Amino acid sequence: MTISKENKEFIENLIEYYINESQSYKQIAENFLPEAESIPDTAFGIITGCVYSGFLQTYQNQQESPSLEDMNEFNQIIKKKAALIKKSIINSTKSDLKTKKENQN
Repeated sequence: MTISKENKEFIENLIEYYINESQSYKQIAENFLPEAESIPDTAFGIITGCVYSGFLQTYQNQQESPSLEDMNEFNQIIKKKAALIKKSIINSTKSDLKTKKENQN
């Protein structure tokens, strides 16, 4: 079994949502200082965890369980999008620094 077209679209849309909201998840990650040594890595973990949770929830809503093949396919989707997710988190950090600098002037 492979991930259905509808579920793939849902996952892609979910990833896009979290990319667009990465600033919020970076702020959540900041709440874990000093235990979290890397805010971008922590935010990435939170985001991928949320996407994973959504992935599992879609199967539960369909009263199914993902197969190992489905899990591998999901992991490949996340892996392909990992750079975009990280970039969105880092770009939100850069815009934060720019805003702080502008507010100081």
